[in-house]
Amino acid sequence: MSARLPFATLALLTALAGPAAGQQSALGYAIDLNDRADDSFKVTAWVGGLTDANAIYQFAATAPGTYQVMDIGRYVRRFEAFDAAGRAVPVERVSVNQWKLSDPARVRTLRYAISETWDTPVDQHQVYLMCGTSIERDHVLINPHAVIGYPSGMQARPIRLRLAYPAGWKLGTPLERDRSGAYRAEDFDQLVDSPILLGRLTEARTRVTGVPVEIYTYSHTGKIRSSQLLGAMDDMLQAAGRFLGKLPVDRYTFLYHFDERPAGAWEHSLSSEYVLQESEFTDSVGRYVKDIAAHEFFHIVTPLNIHSEIIEHFNFVTPVPSQHLWLYEGTTEWAAHAIQLRAGLKTPDQYLAKVIEKMRIDRAKYDSTWSLRELALTSYSDSGQAQYGNIYMRGALTAGLLDIRLLELSGGRQGLQDLILELAHRFGKRRAFPESTFVDTLAAMTSPEIRDFFTRYVWDSQRLPIAEYYGKLGIRLIEGQDGMPERFEVDSAPPPEQRALRDAWLGRKPRPAS
Repeated sequence: MSARLPFATLALLTALAGPAAGQQSALGYAIDLNDRADDSFKVTAWVGGLTDANAIYQFAATAPGTYQVMDIGRYVRRFEAFDAAGRAVPVERVSVNQWKLSDPARVRTLRYAISETWDTPVDQHQVYLMCGTSIERDHVLINPHAVIGYPSGMQARPIRLRLAYPAGWKLGTPLERDRSGAYRAEDFDQLVDSPILLGRLTEARTRVTGVPVEIYTYSHTGKIRSSQLLGAMDDMLQAAGRFLGKLPVDRYTFLYHFDERPAGAWEHSLSSEYVLQESEFTDSVGRYVKDIAAHEFFHIVTPLNIHSEIIEHFNFVTPVPSQHLWLYEGTTEWAAHAIQLRAGLKTPDQYLAKVIEKMRIDRAKYDSTWSLRELALTSYSDSGQAQYGNIYMRGALTAGLLDIRLLELSGGRQGLQDLILELAHRFGKRRAFPESTFVDTLAAMTSPEIRDFFTRYVWDSQRLPIAEYYGKLGIRLIEGQDGMPERFEVDSAPPPEQRALRDAWLGRKPRPAS
C-alpha cells in the first residue's frame, strides 16, 4: 500500500473540510463504498489544525440509546496518519478505542480500515445488529459511531461526510446534504444520531402534522416494500401527531432492514432503524411493525425533547448511565400503545391484553427485586444487561400506573400524556433537566404525592399495585391460582367516579369547571 495519498483525495478532503466565513472548520470524512472488499469500510479523514490537545483519535466505547459496551476500536484493522506531503506520521494504539498521533500538528489526513460489526466475530459484547454496520453486495448499513471517530477535544466540531457508492443505489438518512453533495452534521453527536441505509431500497413518503416522513426499506428477497409499511403505519403516525398536537421535529426518516436475522430497533432524534426478520407481508406483520415503530417514533419526545444533562452531553469514551431510563424507554413503550388506544386503533381489550403480556414476562423472566433505577444505573454491566429487557415490561407497566395516578389526583385533567407535553415545552431539545432533581420538578408540576410513587415503584422495587390502580377504572385483574395474571374484566356499568376516571384514561377529558 502506498504511503502517499492520491492528489485527488487530498483535494476532495480539503474541499470537504473548508469552513464558511466565520464558522469553525469542519472535520471532513470520505468513505468509498464502491470498494466493499473484505467486509471493511475504507475511511479517509481530513483533520488539519490539530494540537497536542487533539493527539488522541477516539472511537466510541458506546452510543446513546444502546445501553451496551461496544468498544468500536476492536473493529479497526489499520490506522495511519499522514502530513501535508503524504508522508507517514507515526501513530500508537494506547487503548482499545484510542490511537495517539505522535506529532498531531503535522497530521493532515488519516486513513483507516474498520470491519463491519455484523459478520466480525468478537469474544464478548457483540454489537446489536441495529446499532452496528453491514456491507453486502446490494446494500450497506452505516451507524456512524461504528465507522467514524474524532480527535480528542473535537466532539463538537462540525462534520462533512462524502459517500461514494454504486450508481442506481438509493440512500436513506436524516442527514442533509450541502451544495457540494456532502452530508453535514453540526457535531459528532448529530452524526452518530443519523444512521444511513443505502442500496437496493424501496421508498415511500407521507406527512404528519405537516412534517415530511420518509420510509426506506431493504428487503433481502423483495417481499416487503416501503409502501406496504406505510399502509400499516400511517394511521398510527397520524394518531401520534394528534397525541402530541404537532411533531416536535421538522422531518423524520424510517430505515428498515429485512432478512433472516431478527434483532430489533434503535431510536434517533430524527429517525429510527429496524433490523427485522423477513417474511411475506401479512396483517400480523403490519401490526407488529406498527407497534415497534410507534415506540421508536415516540422517542422524538423522549429523549429528544426531554432529557437530562447526561444524555445531552454524551460521553463516548466512558459509558455513564442515567437513572431516568424509566422515562426514556418505559414511558415511551407505554405511549406506543396508549397512542393507539386513545385514537381507537386498539380496543381497550387489546390494550389490556398487552398489559397482561407484559406482567407475565415481568414476573416470569426477570428478577423482581431489581428496581427500575438499579436497572438503569447498571445497564452497561453484564448483570444489568441480563435485566435490561424488563424496562419494556415493568417500565411500561409503571408508566401506565403513573398515568392512572396522575389522572386520579387531577380529577382526570392531567395524565402522563399531558405531563409529557408540558415537559417537552418547558425543556425541549436545547435544555436538559437536572439528573438528580427531576422528580422534584415532576412533583412541583403535578402533586407532592408523586414523590411517594417514585420512591415505591421506581427507586424501590415494591410490587406494582396493578389490581388496585386498574380497579379505580372499573377494570378487574383476574389472576390464576399460581398468582400469574390471566386477564382483565371490564365492568360495563361502573360507578360514576370510576366511569369518569376511565373516560379520562381513554382520552376523553372532563370539561373544565364553569
